[in-house]
Amino acid sequence: MTPIAETPKKRSSPLRALRHRNYRLFFFGQMISLSGTWMQSVAQAWLIYRLTDSPFLLGLIGFANNFPVFFIAPFGGALADRLPRRSILIATQTTSMILASLLAALTLSGRIEAWHLFVFASTLGIINGFDIPARQAFAVEMVGREDLVNAIALNSTVFNTARVAGPAIAGILVAMVGEGWCFFINAVSYVAVLAGLLQMRLAPHVMAEKKESTFSAIAGGFRFAGSTGPIRALLLLLTVISFTGMPFGVLMPIFANEILGRGAEGLGLLMGATGVGALLGSVTLATRGSVIGLGRWVARASIGFGVALVLFSFSRSFALSVVLLIPVGFSMIVSMASSNTLIQSMVPDQIRGRVMAVYSMVFMGGAPLGALLAGTLADGLGAPATVGLGGAVCVIAGLIFWLRLPTHRFVARRLILAQQMAGGEPAQEITGSGAISDDDDEPF
Repeated sequence: MTPIAETPKKRSSPLRALRHRNYRLFFFGQMISLSGTWMQSVAQAWLIYRLTDSPFLLGLIGFANNFPVFFIAPFGGALADRLPRRSILIATQTTSMILASLLAALTLSGRIEAWHLFVFASTLGIINGFDIPARQAFAVEMVGREDLVNAIALNSTVFNTARVAGPAIAGILVAMVGEGWCFFINAVSYVAVLAGLLQMRLAPHVMAEKKESTFSAIAGGFRFAGSTGPIRALLLLLTVISFTGMPFGVLMPIFANEILGRGAEGLGLLMGATGVGALLGSVTLATRGSVIGLGRWVARASIGFGVALVLFSFSRSFALSVVLLIPVGFSMIVSMASSNTLIQSMVPDQIRGRVMAVYSMVFMGGAPLGALLAGTLADGLGAPATVGLGGAVCVIAGLIFWLRLPTHRFVARRLILAQQMAGGEPAQEITGSGAISDDDDEPF
């Protein structure tokens, strides 16, 4: 069996994708912008809970913020396969900046109401339906296939660095000056990512020939994802985790305020702890040189995520809860980012946007449905029982995925090798001491 390719030495640096100028601009712009995004997310959750004192509406705002992605992402993916992805990102980031500015103005003027938050959340969800598929597919344009694995890991690193800083700053600002300044800072932060996008030097975009309708193109993406065993298995696992495990975040204000008694600052620390774990997971992935063994990482991380959530649900100590959220964040990002890497490694460039739209639907679309269910269950069962139940389901799903790994290895290997050859990367043998067994060089 031919081993999956891995070039020695050049692949050893965890920061190798940063040698590409375009990616450096993207990376540092995102670091600033995403910190603002996380500040807005935490402030929005706290504000809706302060205005309504309703666990159900807390879950509903999470639903409104992400569920539009489920419907819009397929069209966003088709658009990302036809139009310049940078142009799409400039448009979506500019619109998001305008929305954050309006939200800040309403909040700082004291005219904000609960229904305003739902309108803004839903509108931002629509924008993200176009932004996320384009963003996911844009990575390969900035770094090529050669450094794609590392770029995805670094994307996760910057996302989770922001996840550490944003909630911690938001918790302090909300307690000191209110939610409106978090929204204002987020609006300003978009300048960084827009400046980076505008300074990039990209090859001229070749417009794809429109040989089929938009709906036919969308259907092609779904067919590929649904008929390809390894990708289908990853998407099904992501669906379960997004629906049952990820909604723990929308219930954090209840844990911070009612169960652990620490208020807005406690919320920032809890969310920040999740971000610390996620950052550690991202850095761990960034040190990897190839996709070898990532399927097993997905399985183990999914199980670990569920176990950590169950343990967190039983904690009534603030310090212990903070500690337990570190493995929650670590396992969550390892599972999600490894799945992203594997899927992108198996997908041909010409349908990358559409397949990543399916990924976006699962990743961003399942979570809001889960948030709505979590809010409903939390009203009756309580937040701890709801989080613990979701964690238990994640453990079961991870175990099933692990048992099914051997059935998908051959197809995964064939797809990855095909994309390496299409990208001009020869399927050379992995260097290192000792013989390579069949299990050592498997993506799954």
